Amino acid sequence: SPQVQPFLPQWLAQPKRVQKRIKDNLVPIGDVPGIHPRLLKKLQMNGIESFFPVQAEVIPAILQSASNGYLLGQGGYRPKDICVSAPTGSGKTLSFVIPIVQVLLDRVVCQVRALVVLPTKELAQQVSKVFNIYTDGTGLKVVLITGQKSFAKEQEMLVQKKVMGYCSLADIIVATPGRLTDHISQTPGFSLTQLRFLIVDEADRMIDDMHQNCLNQIVKAAFQVENGSGSNTLFQRTKPGPVTAASSCCPQIPLQKLLFSATLTQDPEKLQQLDLFQPRLFTSVYSEKKTLGDGTEAEQDTDKKYTLPEGLSQCYVPCDLNSKPLLLLHFMRTMKFTRVLCFTNSREASHRLFLLVQAFGGVTVAEFSSRLRPNERQRTMKEFEQGKIQLLISTDATARGIDIRGVNYVINYDAPQFIRTYIHRVGRTARAGKVGVAFSLVLRIQERRFLRMLKDAGIQDIKKHPVKGNSLKSLVQRYEEALCKLEKTVK
Repeated sequence: SPQVQPFLPQWLAQPKRVQKRIKDNLVPIGDVPGIHPRLLKKLQMNGIESFFPVQAEVIPAILQSASNGYLLGQGGYRPKDICVSAPTGSGKTLSFVIPIVQVLLDRVVCQVRALVVLPTKELAQQVSKVFNIYTDGTGLKVVLITGQKSFAKEQEMLVQKKVMGYCSLADIIVATPGRLTDHISQTPGFSLTQLRFLIVDEADRMIDDMHQNCLNQIVKAAFQVENGSGSNTLFQRTKPGPVTAASSCCPQIPLQKLLFSATLTQDPEKLQQLDLFQPRLFTSVYSEKKTLGDGTEAEQDTDKKYTLPEGLSQCYVPCDLNSKPLLLLHFMRTMKFTRVLCFTNSREASHRLFLLVQAFGGVTVAEFSSRLRPNERQRTMKEFEQGKIQLLISTDATARGIDIRGVNYVINYDAPQFIRTYIHRVGRTARAGKVGVAFSLVLRIQERRFLRMLKDAGIQDIKKHPVKGNSLKSLVQRYEEALCKLEKTVK
């Protein structure tokens, strides 16, 4: 029987396509219309002369949706929500930082107007860093809420109690879900009723069940009726609905949602839960038509759901369980790989492998896991970027979305179970138009499923890279000594 095609809403079926080839499609920053001279200067000071394709499309779209100031949508209409699906390293963060800072430049009273929610502390730190660069000297206040400081300390950063009630100390909040929901429910005076932008980064992770509740709570808080302070009823928000005489008599701050992800779900039902308003989708994940010699067009790679960075080469090494650690040592010691990011499927595996490589010796190695305190993680990252650490062993949770400069190789020590995990891992290298290599160590029993998973996602250019047993022989004796050493330590 013919397959039933899911009916896609038009915005998903006909997205705005963004060029995927970054290098050939850079746009000089002066050519993107509407950017404030002050921000252009900041960009140049930070060495940014041109925008990536995603940035060149999305920045003007967000600016335009607030072209009448942030209190009102264009022509009095509510601005459309925006979804952006683009590969890792294609510049999603700046695409929202620049327009949001610009839209808020002329705000008078400090209120929470922009809220960015991210799945991990590292990502939140990274994004708040970028916001700090572009708000510097503007008077806009950025507050990072990730639970790294005590709850009371965070409360002090968010609100101040005055005689007349509470006032906000943040214009822009960058937060992880858990801590944010705590403040929504427990911090007196913390208000999202003036929220203008809700940015959900790494959206596919955030739509997962555990965070869905967080997003619902944010929206609920944004439409809450403020009690007590009479002056604010002027900007009371009603849930969007048909325009009535009553609803149009008082201006409403529109709440606009901006979703970003490398693997924005292609599942309309999931996106439906986010209750998006006339959304527009920008994507660089699409198939390209090739014109053949005889003038006819051929669809190429139609089922390519994901785009990988252009400079990425992918290989897989068929192996058995016992040879996995030896293969890693072979790459590090014999092949002299440097700046390697190595992924395992669990914290325990990460830790064991780290101890093993350390016991073997001759490789500067570190682990990057949720066991480490945030400041230790930052130090480790810095040392890796400076080349002092050759091998960084990590779990997915820690490394998702993180922008580590100069990763030459990604090694999947444990083959990923899901295509999304694969895309995110290998996307840690070959960022921003550079080159990189990804190796996956695949057990023979996993090989068929692994290749199938890639093929289903339209990834065909992965090469088999067998490593002969005798090239590992020279490592065996020292490896066994390392194992003995390790047994003793563990005992």
